[in-house]
Amino acid sequence: MTRPSRISRGVILGQLRLAAKKGDRSALALAVDQMKTWAYSPRYWQKYMQLLSHPLARLVDLTVIKQGDKIAHQKGWVKLPREPRRPKPKSKRAAERRPAARRPAAVSAQPSLFPEL
Repeated sequence: MTRPSRISRGVILGQLRLAAKKGDRSALALAVDQMKTWAYSPRYWQKYMQLLSHPLARLVDLTVIKQGDKIAHQKGWVKLPREPRRPKPKSKRAAERRPAARRPAAVSAQPSLFPEL
């Protein structure tokens, strides 16, 4: 029988809060180390994914660990692609009110910085 993990979600989040409020590097290092333990072991994937629901933990994962996407890929979770935006239909009145946009004058209209050349 395996022993339960001594790492808990509350402890990790407490260390992340301490690091965020006081800039405590040792608390951040401990939290990152414990998060890596969860992230790299298949036994704790579910706990790690629950931990990522917290914004501080998600930020650490995105910047340091970068494991959330790998776990999702291994689990077969697929991120659905977004549909492209549809262009808004333009009314006939709006087209009549606005004059057509004109392009700026040609580049040759600007005087040269080096007229001798």
